[in-house]
Amino acid sequence: MITESMQLTATEFQQDPLVKDALNTIVERLEAVQGGFNARGTQVELADAYAAELDAFARNRGGATFFPYLGSGFGRGPLVELKDGRVVYDLITGIGAIPAGHSDPRIVRSQLEAALSDLVIQGNLQQNSESADFVDLLTSQATKNGGRLEHCFLSSTGVMAGENALKIAFQKKAPAHRVLAFEGCFAGRTITFSHITDKPAFRDGLPENLFVDYVPFFDPCDPDGSTQRAVSVLKSHLKRHPGQYAAMLFELVQGEGGFNVGTQDFFKALMQTCRDAGVAVLVDEVQTFARTQELFAFQYFGLDELIDVVWIGKASQACATLFSAEYKPRPGLLSQTFTASTSALAAGKLIIETLLEEDYYGFDGKLAKLHECFVEGVESLNAKYENRLSGPYGIGGMWAFTLDEGDPAKTRDFIHLLFNHGVMSFMAGSASARVRFLPPFLSITEADMAEVFVRIESALESFSG
Repeated sequence: MITESMQLTATEFQQDPLVKDALNTIVERLEAVQGGFNARGTQVELADAYAAELDAFARNRGGATFFPYLGSGFGRGPLVELKDGRVVYDLITGIGAIPAGHSDPRIVRSQLEAALSDLVIQGNLQQNSESADFVDLLTSQATKNGGRLEHCFLSSTGVMAGENALKIAFQKKAPAHRVLAFEGCFAGRTITFSHITDKPAFRDGLPENLFVDYVPFFDPCDPDGSTQRAVSVLKSHLKRHPGQYAAMLFELVQGEGGFNVGTQDFFKALMQTCRDAGVAVLVDEVQTFARTQELFAFQYFGLDELIDVVWIGKASQACATLFSAEYKPRPGLLSQTFTASTSALAAGKLIIETLLEEDYYGFDGKLAKLHECFVEGVESLNAKYENRLSGPYGIGGMWAFTLDEGDPAKTRDFIHLLFNHGVMSFMAGSASARVRFLPPFLSITEADMAEVFVRIESALESFSG
C-alpha cells in the first residue's frame, strides 16, 4: 500500500537541493555567456584546422556536407557558432528540427534534467513517465476539436512514423496494396517512402516495391479548377483500380516542393472522395507540425473529422504516429527497440507546452506575426531590386522565395553565397527552385529578422547569377 509518506528514490534525487543548485548554476552561466554573443566572421587562426576537420569528415562519411558546417556546440537562439569561430544566423534549423534554435536555456535545462534519468533511450520494453506524458499531451491536443486520433505510437524518426502509418493502413485495408499521393510530394528516404516521393532520383537503383499513383496538388492561381482536376484524377485512379488503394498520403503544405499551401475546400473534396471509396486518409505532418497557426496543420485547415492517421516529427523532437480507434492495429504490427531518447521526449513536451501557453497560435499569434515580418522583408527587397524575387511562399513558420527564374543551379549558388554572408537557408522545389527557411520560431525576434534581411540584401547585391 502506497502512503503519502512514501517517496520514489528518483524524486528524492531530482529534488535534492544540491542537484537543483547545480542545474541552476549551469543555466545561469549559459545565459551570462550568451549575453555578449553575436554574429561574427571566421577567426583566421582556426581556419586551417577547420578545413582539415571538414575534409576528414567528408572522407569518413563518403561525401562532403552541403555547407562547410561543423558546429562548436554553442549558440543563442537563431545564432550558432561554428568551429572556425564564425557565428551565423541559422534559419533552416536542420530542415526544421530545431524550433527553439541553439543553446536555448529552457531546452538546455530540460536536457540536463533528462540526463538525470536512468534511460538514454526509451523503447518498446522500457518506457518511463516521459513517454507516457508525451503521448498523453499529443493525444489530448489531437482530439480537442472533435479529432479522432486518440491513440499514439512513438517512433525514432519521422519516416519510421510514416512507415508505421502506412503499415496501419495496409493492415486495415488488406488486400488493398496501392497508394495515392500528390504530385511533387516528399515522403521520406526509406525504400518504401522513396517510391512514394515524387522524385525519381531518390529511388535510383532501388527495386520497385510499391504501386503509387499521383494526384495534382492545389494551384492558388486556379483554386476551383485545380480542385476539380484533382478530384477528377483521383476518381479516375479509383475507377481504374477499384478496391486496390489502401491509403492516400496528404501533405497539407508541400515542404520540399517549396511550401505550396492547399486549402480546406481542396483537401475536404479529396478526403471525402477517399472516404467514400474506403481509402484511408493519412496526413504527413513531419514538417508542418507546430508551424502553422495551429499545433497540427490538419487543425488549421479544419480537417479534424476526416483524418484517420497522422504522423509528426522534427519540431516535436520525438516522432509519433497518431491514429483513430477504427485504425488501431492488431498486436505485433508496431514495435521498435528504440522509440525516442529521454532528452528528446523532455524537449518535445517543453516545446509543445511553450507554444500552447505563450500565444504562438491563432491569426494574431507570434507565428503569424513572424510570417508577416518575412513577407514584408521579401516585398521590400523585391521592390528595390526590380522584381528579382517572387513569392513569398509558405505559411506560419515555413518561408520561401524564388530568386530570378528559379534556376536550380543558380539558386544553389545563391544559398551558398548567403551562407558566406552569415545566413543559413536551403533549397526547395525542383524545376523552379526556391530559397527555403525554417526559422527557430521559439527564439527568433523581429530584430533578428531585420539583421537577416540586411544580409540577404548584401548577398543579393553581389549575386549576378
